[in-house]
Amino acid sequence: MTQHLAAPAAPTSGTDTGWWRDAVIYQVYPRSFADGNGDGMGDLEGIRNRLPYLRDLGVDAVWLSPFYASPQADAGYDVADYRAIDPMFGSLLDADALIREAHGLGLRIIVDLVPNHSSDRHEWFQRALSEGPGSPLRERYHFRPGKGKNGELPPNDWESIFGGPAWTRTDDGEWYLHLFAPEQPDFNWEHPAVRDEFRSILRFWLDMGVDGFRVDVAHGLIKADGLPDIGGHDQLKLLGNDVMPFFDQDGVHEVYRSWRQVLAEYDDNRVLVAEAWTPTVERTANYVRPDEMHQAFNFQYLGTHWDAAELRKVIDASLEAMRPVGAPTTWVLSNHDVTRHATRFANPAGLGTQLREAGDRELGLRRARAATLLMLALPGSAYIYQGEELGLPDVTDLPDEVRQDPSFWRASGQDGFRDGCRVPIPWTAEGSSYGFGSGGSWLPQPAEWGSLSVETQTGDPGSTLELYRSALAVRRVQQGMGAGDGVEWLDAPEGVLSFARDGFVCTANTTGEPVRVPAHGRVLLSNGTVRVTGAEAELPADTTVWWAV
Repeated sequence: MTQHLAAPAAPTSGTDTGWWRDAVIYQVYPRSFADGNGDGMGDLEGIRNRLPYLRDLGVDAVWLSPFYASPQADAGYDVADYRAIDPMFGSLLDADALIREAHGLGLRIIVDLVPNHSSDRHEWFQRALSEGPGSPLRERYHFRPGKGKNGELPPNDWESIFGGPAWTRTDDGEWYLHLFAPEQPDFNWEHPAVRDEFRSILRFWLDMGVDGFRVDVAHGLIKADGLPDIGGHDQLKLLGNDVMPFFDQDGVHEVYRSWRQVLAEYDDNRVLVAEAWTPTVERTANYVRPDEMHQAFNFQYLGTHWDAAELRKVIDASLEAMRPVGAPTTWVLSNHDVTRHATRFANPAGLGTQLREAGDRELGLRRARAATLLMLALPGSAYIYQGEELGLPDVTDLPDEVRQDPSFWRASGQDGFRDGCRVPIPWTAEGSSYGFGSGGSWLPQPAEWGSLSVETQTGDPGSTLELYRSALAVRRVQQGMGAGDGVEWLDAPEGVLSFARDGFVCTANTTGEPVRVPAHGRVLLSNGTVRVTGAEAELPADTTVWWAV
């Protein structure tokens, strides 16, 4: 087995020493982070070259979106070979070097795992097609005869998350299930070979030295017996109040208990993180019971408006749901599937997480900075999406002809505007791709992004980048930030959140006007100018302040 540098020692957090409990984890979308070979596409070499930047930013771990061998029908979430690197990103040697260097810098590496579906180019699926009906390989997916006199109708009424039917008919007349694109056939997780294969895949990457897995569509593996029709429900929403026969079935938990046993073969610093869209945070908590995963994304928080009452309700519900299972709550504001929060908060509430409107950018950035300080003050683990530390907005005016999101081209599916948050990030003030690479960028960058680059913002005390650096530095040294499982709410004016933790207080003004609040001590950090007069302070509109008490 290849020898690797040890990952950094786990910091203490409350009474549990699991490093993930209060970690700040940075999501890298590989094709859009940094291009190491000048072909216009981000890659593992580019990520490795920029690891010192992430160390200096102050994060604890790096989560890499998929880099596996793939036809790229859905930006790598259609995997043809789970044990190979797609040539566009590099090689297994590049992955090995990246993991080694990250560990040497004190960073952990979490990789994406895509178990709900494979690519239609996966060897199993290709053999299933060529061998025809009755092939044992077809049992590893969901092949079914169609309805109607000649089997011309899909087996049930399920719809793809990307729009259109969730079934595609093969040349031999059978149909196969794909909850996403037709190029992404769903595995049949009732089949033992599928379960054995993924335990083997876990061991492959754990042997490579990765520190954990973010599990894509963790709620989707098990389908209800008989694949029953749904009827008139809105099936295209990942998150809703309806229980769907293809999402959040109780049988998924047996799978994750078996995975947890695989991780136990290594050491107690390896983690599983669920991307589980569920109707409630209570259902999400099922994924992080003590013998299952370690964390689950808090999508209810991500979708909350910049409103004190809504935020407090979601924060309380999140903490209360995780407390009985002993898992840390997670907090996230942006990722590769939703509009960046600097743009969401620039638009009126209620427009959802996919937008084509730029909105009031100054307002959006101010709210985004305040929301980040609020998030980082909460107990648990926080996730940062690449570029949010630069205050990047979504690119809302991409020409249709350059878009690559498959849901954009399929009618009525998942809104289809995810390319806007995937545009390569700017590193330098000038250059054809603002330092992303020497060969341009696979999606066009706005002309004004030079002013938002790492180079431009570094050393500017008023920049968003330096605010993130300062916040993460304070969080690291301030005892109590990130630890624990609760907050003490303090009295505050309407539209203001204020809570105490060990040694500090966080106060957030979500209103559009200045407010007078108690001065709880020394100002540690704020995204706006806080004027303190005696025992009171004036907090500007859309401003969060951290107090040392």
